[in-house]
Amino acid sequence: MALSGSEKTAKFRERMRAQGLRPIQIWVPDVRSKTLADEVRRQSLRVSRNDESDLTDELDMSAAQTEDWSW
Repeated sequence: MALSGSEKTAKFRERMRAQGLRPIQIWVPDVRSKTLADEVRRQSLRVSRNDESDLTDELDMSAAQTEDWSW
């Protein structure tokens, strides 16, 4: 008898756990989204209009905002 989809998934997860792995869920930008395409375009245009020193300053400010991140 063939396994159902949920049974196949359960067996797969059991095998992965037996290998010392655990499942996680991550969310990533939807590259098909018009909203994302518009935001990428906006940011690209903003970067292209700035000279290199302005961009470096913005990158430095962004990097400084990560100091309180914890693992």
